[in-house]
Amino acid sequence: MLARARPYGVVILLAFVLGVVPALLAAVNLGYPFRLAQLTMIFIILAASLNLVSGVAGLLSLGHAAFYGVGAYTAALLSARFGTDLVVNLVASAAVAGGIGFLVAIPTIRLVKIFFAVATLSVGEIIILVITNWYDLTRGPMGVRDIPGFVVLGMDLGSPLRSYYVVAVVTLVCIWIVHRLSHTVYGNALRALREDDQAAGAMGLNVGMMKLVIFAISTALAGVAGALLAHSTNFISPDMFRLPESILILTMVVVGGLGSLPGAVLGAIVLIILPELGRDFGQLRMVLVGAVLFLSILLMPKGLIGEVTAFDLLRGKPSR
Repeated sequence: MLARARPYGVVILLAFVLGVVPALLAAVNLGYPFRLAQLTMIFIILAASLNLVSGVAGLLSLGHAAFYGVGAYTAALLSARFGTDLVVNLVASAAVAGGIGFLVAIPTIRLVKIFFAVATLSVGEIIILVITNWYDLTRGPMGVRDIPGFVVLGMDLGSPLRSYYVVAVVTLVCIWIVHRLSHTVYGNALRALREDDQAAGAMGLNVGMMKLVIFAISTALAGVAGALLAHSTNFISPDMFRLPESILILTMVVVGGLGSLPGAVLGAIVLIILPELGRDFGQLRMVLVGAVLFLSILLMPKGLIGEVTAFDLLRGKPSR
């Protein structure tokens, strides 16, 4: 069984995310760094959840952003129309996105490799088309405006610092869930499916059900990220959840290292922060980002933190 991460590493991470970062941002006394930090953490959830299904289980999904959108619209509509609490919205977003993911996976899960990827791409586009054209519910291309901020048990947590803490706590919980799923016997079983699902089935694993469950969990976590986005930005529209967003999330996973949770986290941070650092270059910044991505994939095909390296870090051993 894989060794657990050392406790002091978790303590350092918690101290950094919940203490050092907000202190530094508060010292700047600007709202934008807080919003950027929240967006980064939201994409960390998305990258970690996609890595769970595409990196660990080996199911390439090209429609992850659509489930992200389902979660966002679920939270937005519930809070805007019924004034529901953040906790209720998070649970509802996870349930709706995960439920749709489970239903989508039933007819598509037996498809292999590129065929499954094309199926998820098609389903993702269908979901966005439904959101765009169901005007009475979603307001179509106009999007949903004036979404309430973070409210928990009647307490308004909409200030930049409080919002940061809310997103940080939810992000850490999601990372913990992904870590527990991918670094246990269950995670080893998922890797067996990735390497050879027929051999895994011959060993007694319920291949179909495992794929269904892990895809549903992945989409449920994407729904949680969508709920956080809706309450963070106070506005959402269908264009925020189309194919380019799915490609961006997948790129984060690939750049960080397929199958590596630390890699997914690092990939999300790099691909959100890097374009912001190049804002002074105008339109050239995306060229610079593209060049960095190309070089990283060319020179580090296993990602910034490959799966083997990540395991070695967790064990406290030098990477091979």
